[in-house]
Amino acid sequence: MIELRPFEKLGKSDHGWLKANFHFSFADYRNKDRVHWGNLRVWNNDRIAPQSGFPPHPHRDMEIVTYVIRGAITHQDHLGNKGRTEAGQIQVMSAGRGIQHAEYNMESAETELFQIWILPNKEGVPARWETVQFPAEARDGRLVPLASGRGHEGAIPLYADGALYAGKLKAGEVTRQKLGGKPAYLVPAKGRIEVKGSDGKLVTANTRDGVAVVDQDEIELKALEDAEIVLVETDQIN
Repeated sequence: MIELRPFEKLGKSDHGWLKANFHFSFADYRNKDRVHWGNLRVWNNDRIAPQSGFPPHPHRDMEIVTYVIRGAITHQDHLGNKGRTEAGQIQVMSAGRGIQHAEYNMESAETELFQIWILPNKEGVPARWETVQFPAEARDGRLVPLASGRGHEGAIPLYADGALYAGKLKAGEVTRQKLGGKPAYLVPAKGRIEVKGSDGKLVTANTRDGVAVVDQDEIELKALEDAEIVLVETDQIN
C-alpha cells in the first residue's frame, strides 16, 4: 500500500507564533485513522516565528527527532545541554525517564522544521540530547541514515526500531529504498516527487505532503523538480 496524505488535509493549528500541521493525531487534532504508522507516533510540520518558541516542558519515554528545514532551532534542557541546530541538520532527544526542555527560534526569520516522535523499544533509559553536523553533500542523489536504532554507522543512535533518512535529488534523479515490507513514512521537505512501489503503485507528492507506505519490498523515488526528502522507516507495534 502507498497512500498519499495531501498537506491541505493535515490537521492544523495556528497560535500566531506557531503554525503547525499534523500528519498524525496531536494536541486538539483527533483522527482515529491517523494515530500512528508502525511505531511512528508524531510528524508535525512546525513554522515558528522569530524570537519565539516552546517554553520548558516535560517528556517521558519517547524518541524525538527534529529535522530543521529553514532557519535554526536552539535547544536547552534541565540536564545542562545547550545547542543550535541549523537547516538540513537534526537533533535527537531520548526523553527516557524524563526530560524538561525548551526549543526556541532565536533567529531573525521564521524557522520551519519537522518534529518527529518514534515510540521507544526501551523505557526508562537515561534522558539525553545530541546533535551532529552531517555533511550536506553526502546526501546528494540518495537517502542517508541520520538517526537510527538499527546500527547504521555514523547515525545518531535511537532507542527505537526504526531509522530516519534524508536526502536531496536533482530534478530527474532517481533513488531506491529497500523496506522489506515494513512501514515507512516520507515527506518532501522541498520539491515534488514520484513514489513508486514494488507493486507498481505510483503517487505524486508535493512539498509537505505525506506518503504512508507498507507491504512494499522497495520504493523508487523520482524527483520531478529539485527535492529534499525525509523518510522514516519504522516497525510494526508489538
